Amino acid sequence: MQTKSMSLTRETKETNITIDLDLDTPGTPGIGTTVPFFDHMLNAMAFHGGFSLSVKASGDTESDPHHLVEDTGIIFGRLLKEWARTYGPLVRFGHAVIPMDEALSEVTIDVSGRSHLVYRADYPQQRCGDFDTALIREFLLGLTRTAEITLHAQVRHGDNSHHMTESLFKALGKALAQAYCRSNAGGIPSTKGTIE
Repeated sequence: MQTKSMSLTRETKETNITIDLDLDTPGTPGIGTTVPFFDHMLNAMAFHGGFSLSVKASGDTESDPHHLVEDTGIIFGRLLKEWARTYGPLVRFGHAVIPMDEALSEVTIDVSGRSHLVYRADYPQQRCGDFDTALIREFLLGLTRTAEITLHAQVRHGDNSHHMTESLFKALGKALAQAYCRSNAGGIPSTKGTIE
């Protein structure tokens, strides 16, 4: 079945974000959020997940990119929810463990219709360039809440915060690709007969 790229734009007083997503089609990511390290992570996520992602975002980043990072997660999550609604039934579960040098991260996803985040990471450096590692949680929270998924994300270990974050986003991409793959089994992948 052919699919079309889904697109969503959200403009607030704080941010203006447009995301295009096609989980069925590999493509060169087009990421531009004005936050270079965040661009790098989103690019790694989409590339290693093997899906097409375009993100164009701007906002009140002069003092803190918090709003932009969180809102990007919110919009991405909304697109994932719409993808599940439009192109399901899905495999539902995804899991990946990805290394980057000394760092190792694990991500497990359940497209459950229930929003729940478990996030564990102990970064030795609190910043990657100008990017505050505390913002990673804000991105994951925004994504999890609006996608209505259960997400377990853990950086198992590492000595370099950049490597740790990158391994996490690569694992996220892989797990998303698995979970949102269309199911060949047919029917809804739940003993309840519904995912809500």
